[in-house]
Amino acid sequence: MTTALAKSSNSQSAYFYVAAGVTGNRKLGFRRASSPRHLAEQLRREQLVPLKNWSVPGLGGDEPARKLKLKDQSELNFQLSQLLSRGVPLVEALEVAASAVSPAVRPIVERLRESVAAGTSFADACRATNVFDPVTIGIYRASERTGDLAGAAAQLAITFKRQLAISGKAITLLIYPVLVLSISVIVSVLMLTVVVPSIGKSLKASGVEIPTYSAIVFSTGEFMRDNILWCGLAVLVLSTIAVFVRKFIFAAFNRFVRKLPFIKDVLLAQESARFFNVMSSMTHSGVPLSDGLVLATQAVSDPKLSRELVRLRTRLVEGGVLRQLIEDVHTLPLATRRLMIAGERSGDLQTVFNNLAADHADEVDRRSTRLLSAMEPLLIVMMFLMIGSLLLSIMIPLMSLANQVG
Repeated sequence: MTTALAKSSNSQSAYFYVAAGVTGNRKLGFRRASSPRHLAEQLRREQLVPLKNWSVPGLGGDEPARKLKLKDQSELNFQLSQLLSRGVPLVEALEVAASAVSPAVRPIVERLRESVAAGTSFADACRATNVFDPVTIGIYRASERTGDLAGAAAQLAITFKRQLAISGKAITLLIYPVLVLSISVIVSVLMLTVVVPSIGKSLKASGVEIPTYSAIVFSTGEFMRDNILWCGLAVLVLSTIAVFVRKFIFAAFNRFVRKLPFIKDVLLAQESARFFNVMSSMTHSGVPLSDGLVLATQAVSDPKLSRELVRLRTRLVEGGVLRQLIEDVHTLPLATRRLMIAGERSGDLQTVFNNLAADHADEVDRRSTRLLSAMEPLLIVMMFLMIGSLLLSIMIPLMSLANQVG
């Protein structure tokens, strides 16, 4: 029955609907639903009366729902922790949480409430929606066994807030150089196709001796101007190819940036913060350390750190001593390993994991600031190489012309 519920929740079609509001006004729109009945239930919750609906084939039909955003998961878990800790039943807590989350997430929370009200466990209901990651579902399942779903939700809310902060830093690091380089490319293309050919034509007409470098730049600009459609088509084809092979491009780019001096430190701090966030939530929910390592390792994308954590978990299951195995995780800093060993000796790894998650989140903030400071002069140099080289190709023959006139 659980499998059937998962299939019905995952398989959704797109519908075009006509509905009437409370004032009699008509509303048209598209919405994803598992069936016309499910669509009608969604519309009624928004105080809309469904009139007609048509299935739209090929518009997102039978596609798995997207994973919940970190912001939505943080808000959902925060609401659950606040309500459950005060003795509110889970069904009523989900009903209140549905009114607090974003409109896009509201139907998902409503489905969770309906499943829980029908007798399904919260972890199974979350898995059936196919929008929660395995780590979160594992934490919910373990917390239901220990009877501390409120505590697990509170810990997850803290974890997601930290991940949001880390993601914000990563987006900032990406947006700044992308904006600067995009502006540089646009300005360079405009100069190369508009300004450079006009000046080159005037200089050739005046009989000025044009250096080889300037002649190459002028010829390139004239070719791009005369074949602008073909150049645009080539860019479109390359962009289309890049979309299809984006996985290989991202993988190669990921391997490259992990070798750069400043960036690799930021990425390692992000991976460590994510790992300790997951381990903190796992140990708080009562998940055994070996089982928690299985799910926490899935959240780590750094190849070396992932291999060392998998080896640690394997040897721990085989009967190894944790404090000795931690010493073999050389990717983590020495101070981090010493704190983990101290936590293992005191029997309070949950507090150690929580403190290390906060410390590495702060470390991401510090290293990101340093990286942005180091990137600014580098981007200025790159802008000069792109735009300054074009200006130089124009200035050299102009200086020759001024000398001739003098």
